[in-house]
Amino acid sequence: MTIENVAVSYLHPTQERAYYYLHQVPEGSPARNVRGDRREITVHDARSFDPTPRLEREGVELVAFDGAPKDERDAAHVEEEFYPRVEAMVAEKTGASRVVAFDHNLRSSGRGDADGAIVQSPVRLVHNDYTENSAPQRVRDLLGDEAEDLLAHRFAVINVWKPLHGPVHELPLAVCDAQTIGPNDMIETDLRYPDRTGEIYSFVYSEAHRWLYFPTMSPDETMLLKCYDSARDVSRFTAHTAIDDPDTPPDAPARQSIEVRTLAFFAG
Repeated sequence: MTIENVAVSYLHPTQERAYYYLHQVPEGSPARNVRGDRREITVHDARSFDPTPRLEREGVELVAFDGAPKDERDAAHVEEEFYPRVEAMVAEKTGASRVVAFDHNLRSSGRGDADGAIVQSPVRLVHNDYTENSAPQRVRDLLGDEAEDLLAHRFAVINVWKPLHGPVHELPLAVCDAQTIGPNDMIETDLRYPDRTGEIYSFVYSEAHRWLYFPTMSPDETMLLKCYDSARDVSRFTAHTAIDDPDTPPDAPARQSIEVRTLAFFAG
């Protein structure tokens, strides 16, 4: 199944360094200095691909993993009980010698804060979570004295994205094939928080981009998404965004998903 004329939000090219303020905008400052570039794309059903997409080639891979947190609303429980299972799965699927899960988000298309848990809306901007600079910096921020030794070898940032409580019909995640992304397509973009500044890639539109998704992902399936790789001979970055699927049933339940960010370190 192919979805035609799917509207997504790229960014217009800008001569300034792109930024967004998140959570708090200083008085007198604009919340952002960029404007969107809405485009219509074709999104292909990756379940029909032969060969199937692979993390090292397209930058995305669908794997069987039915683990889920027993209570995703309890952040401490997710970190203590779910993170180790995610780390073991990523190590098994990638051959990494060490995996560190360090962050997670809950997302839903139908609710905000619930029972004390922060549940965010799906992101509708074409983006990638880390850049050439911010991925190594995240290792330094998290692993301190170990960082430089670890950075001397290959490492990757891999997002683990999976549905919760039922299949995804509404606002599935679409991914741009890493092989079709050129270096000039990526825009370094600052995310300005009250206490720090992060850096992601936003993207300008290219006709070369090939978009894919896995329709109706179920809770026993998980998407591995490459957000950075220090190796130069494999996929290094992807672009991704939530999309509106016109085939979504009108009574479809809200999308509920969790994404866990991991650092994968490789020996040698």
